[in-house]
Amino acid sequence: MKYIVGARGSQLSLAQTNWVISELKKVNPDCDYEIKPIITKGDTDTRPLFTIDQKGIFEKEIDRAVALKEVDFAVHSLKDVPSELEENLILASIPKREVVNDVFISSDGSTLDNIKAGSVIGTSSLRRAVQVLRKRPDVIVKPIRGNIETRIKKIFGETYDAVVLAQAGISRLGVDVKFTVLSIDDFSPSPGQGAIAIVARADDSETISMLKKIEDSDSRLEIEAERSLSDYVDSGCKFPLGAYAKSNGSEMTLTVSAFSVDGKQSLHVNKTGNKDDPKSIGKNAGEELRTKGVNDLALNWREKVEEWNKS
Repeated sequence: MKYIVGARGSQLSLAQTNWVISELKKVNPDCDYEIKPIITKGDTDTRPLFTIDQKGIFEKEIDRAVALKEVDFAVHSLKDVPSELEENLILASIPKREVVNDVFISSDGSTLDNIKAGSVIGTSSLRRAVQVLRKRPDVIVKPIRGNIETRIKKIFGETYDAVVLAQAGISRLGVDVKFTVLSIDDFSPSPGQGAIAIVARADDSETISMLKKIEDSDSRLEIEAERSLSDYVDSGCKFPLGAYAKSNGSEMTLTVSAFSVDGKQSLHVNKTGNKDDPKSIGKNAGEELRTKGVNDLALNWREKVEEWNKS
């Protein structure tokens, strides 16, 4: 049996997809897999991510290929996958999640704590930008695009002094670079950060069964809690919300941080519940956020985003 796998053509996407294939071969040694790279809107639109008014910019074209049976399944970074897939598609498998932390990489080995005032720090994430400025209001944060290695190279040019990235991407690519791990307390990760999503057709039971063999049950439940929260508050690239669910025995704790776009206000929520009912944990956290006024934090985001984009 041979499977055609849809994925972006970026180095990180191909590394993730090859990792998924290696895991599948361990449990399906008689199967072959061929990667079909697919260009997405996110690959061709060079604007900062938070200015693009469209969900799923890194996955829509790939999932369409799954739906049209041009590929058998697709591999994505889970945080790029919107909560609502096309009607005939399903989030078939979530393998074991990587670490969720962000990391700080600078041209001279400085950390975020001791980098000199006025330094320019690049990030593609509004959430990271807000959290950097909350910790170091004396630095300048600017949008940065490009794959991971391109962004790292840019800190050795004239525009950027440092960059903030996800540790999972560095690990999966095997990039040899010195970095400082940022604590989850200070840098709450994006919902789904560090996880891989495998999408298949809902009626393709044979493929789904094969993909389920590499699913990690705790990772699936934790992701469902985080995505349930995102659904409830409708967060995305334009609203700086961090969330991290962690299982502990039969329980799960979801820790959420939300920020005003200027970073001056923040809300924090912790919800613990039965890990087998992750969607309720996410919904309960979302309800508490709303009670605390999360919607008020987002009121002036458009003006601030445009201002930051021009900086």
